[in-house]
Amino acid sequence: MTARIEAVRGDITAERADAIVNAANSSLLGGGGVDGAIHAAAGPRLLEECRRVRRTAYPQGLPVGYAVATGAGELPCRWVIHTVGPNWNRGQRDEADLAACFANSLREAARVGARSVAFPAVSAGVYGWAGATVARVAVTTVRAAPELEELDLVRFVLFSDRLLADFEQALARH
Repeated sequence: MTARIEAVRGDITAERADAIVNAANSSLLGGGGVDGAIHAAAGPRLLEECRRVRRTAYPQGLPVGYAVATGAGELPCRWVIHTVGPNWNRGQRDEADLAACFANSLREAARVGARSVAFPAVSAGVYGWAGATVARVAVTTVRAAPELEELDLVRFVLFSDRLLADFEQALARH
């Protein structure tokens, strides 16, 4: 059975999915936007795990498009999957890099055994990508992912009405 895919307006830190995706920066040590909100809500255990990942697996930082799972600290989910989106404002404008964030996050979710995953609009915030582009790439990538067979639910959790409309349009089209 293929996972149900939906979009909702909400706060990703309150999601009760097995895994939530963090639109992280390469340091994995917290930042602004979704990243900062997730780190603040998760508490210090998340930061400790991210520091361990940096020491052991990614000493130079997590590259754009990659994804890595950690525990979730105080969040209501089991795992946080960190992915680094491309930054439009810094000239990182290849849609394949953006698609890799979604594909690799789903791979990580399947690897840890998650049955439900909640995504933010990776790169649509301070990284400057247009919401409609992020929605199109995200929906197309998720729908094509072989990991959908292993999942029950993929939910896009959007922080604004505009992003929700972009994702609803992409879901209706693609």
